[in-house]
Amino acid sequence: MSTPTPPLPSALERPHFVGIGGAGMSGIAKILAQRGARVAGSDAKDSETAQALRGLGVTVHIGHDAGHLAPDTTAVVVSSAIRQENPELAAARERGVPVVHRSDALAALMDGTRPIAVAGTHGKTTTTSMLAVALTALGRGPSYAIGGDLDAPGSNAHHGDGEIFVAEADESDRSFHTYSPEVAIVLNVELDHHANYASMEEIYESFATFVGKIRPGGTLVVAADQPGAVELTARVRDTAGLDVVTYGESEDADLRITAITAHGLTSEVTVLLDGGPLTFTVSVPGRHYAHNAVAALAAGVAMGVPAGELAAALAKYTGVKRRLQLKGEAAGVQVIDSYAHHPTEMTADLEAIRSAAGPDARVLVVFQPHLFSRTRELGAEMGAALALADASVVLDIYPAREDPVPGVTSDLVIDAARAAGADVAAEHDKSAIPEVVAGMAKPGDLVLTMGAGDVTDLGPLVLARLGS
Repeated sequence: MSTPTPPLPSALERPHFVGIGGAGMSGIAKILAQRGARVAGSDAKDSETAQALRGLGVTVHIGHDAGHLAPDTTAVVVSSAIRQENPELAAARERGVPVVHRSDALAALMDGTRPIAVAGTHGKTTTTSMLAVALTALGRGPSYAIGGDLDAPGSNAHHGDGEIFVAEADESDRSFHTYSPEVAIVLNVELDHHANYASMEEIYESFATFVGKIRPGGTLVVAADQPGAVELTARVRDTAGLDVVTYGESEDADLRITAITAHGLTSEVTVLLDGGPLTFTVSVPGRHYAHNAVAALAAGVAMGVPAGELAAALAKYTGVKRRLQLKGEAAGVQVIDSYAHHPTEMTADLEAIRSAAGPDARVLVVFQPHLFSRTRELGAEMGAALALADASVVLDIYPAREDPVPGVTSDLVIDAARAAGADVAAEHDKSAIPEVVAGMAKPGDLVLTMGAGDVTDLGPLVLARLGS
């Protein structure tokens, strides 16, 4: 059943996005364009995402310049990654054009819908994608905003005609406090984003604030196995008007996972729901993805979607770009791309690949640490995670929005990896990686390009070199 779409706020009728090619920004821009807004924006470089936006009638400038702001721009949309000295942001302030944070723009798009907000230190993109794919397969017509592309550039967002809106809720800059979901998922709570959080206590307080934004009578779906999520549950369980549903392998979980059986690159999951078993397929490998699927199942059930229908539809999910995405095979070597950049994510993905690999296959990793602040705090844990690989090559730190920090280099990861007994080497020249991997890999091996930066660009180059 279609749901009437409320009119857009006047500030979002002709918005200009600074950094429009980013995963979060491009999704909001796409939905606005689909809802009739005249959207423009800029990005540092051209991309498939920019091309997809242009296909929707969006004006995308390459490079940042004050002249890119149209005279009738109604708002400039920014993320926390945009520096204050950006010329388009400065021009907006000089002209008195409202500056809107991306989270406020997304919150405005959720008005008039039944939102599901997916939060957690890891797994947000996968869980949001699972829900979007399953609800679409069931004909529910959801709107969604995902932090990654499903199967094609620009597939990270959609304006649907149904009443449900599924969105990632980003804790990194506390912007998830902007949303008021009907159902919130918290997958895990761990210390990360060290530029914005000084301690676990600050993390707990931030997630508790997010939970406090759930609409009266709404539902919190929260992991029963992860220590940080368990602590959060203890802090918020008595919130008035809040229904708490736990999931996981713990005996006291409301949706208890009783079995996860690996079948190559898929898994079969059994959960106890209302006292009876429900078994369904997850089309990606790894225990953590099985848990993500059960979280999606719990959220959908909380929204009134029949459990059996939703479980069957979850099998339609076949992955999202950069989340253990098979890039191809050449010379008998499979190349897989992993977005993992936190030690917990790295460990989970490496364990998943190890379980899916053949008994004689080696797992080789090209890892690029992401952010100086994260490497300073978690470099030792990153190195320990790399001990799960048979051999690793570590690139220089991808800085993203951060300036270099004296003494913080990839050596923090490499030294820790070697201390853990890992076979690891440093490589400061990304362009050398295809040749390096070609010299390491043998037929039957699996190569992971791992990290949240531009290491993802190396997969096709590695395949080309292997193929030659």
